[in-house]
Amino acid sequence: MTLLLDLGVPPHIVRDIVGHSDIGVTMTIYAHASLEEKRAALRKLDERLS
Repeated sequence: MTLLLDLGVPPHIVRDIVGHSDIGVTMTIYAHASLEEKRAALRKLDERLS
């Protein structure tokens, strides 16, 4: 299901697919930021601070 989040599927849709009642559970289990996402976030921060 992490792949669905990586593909841009909204978290509430992923929650419904896996059957969780609480979106917090879904995000805790499946929303692991990929290394590339972390790098992209840090690049954005660097651009803003430069």
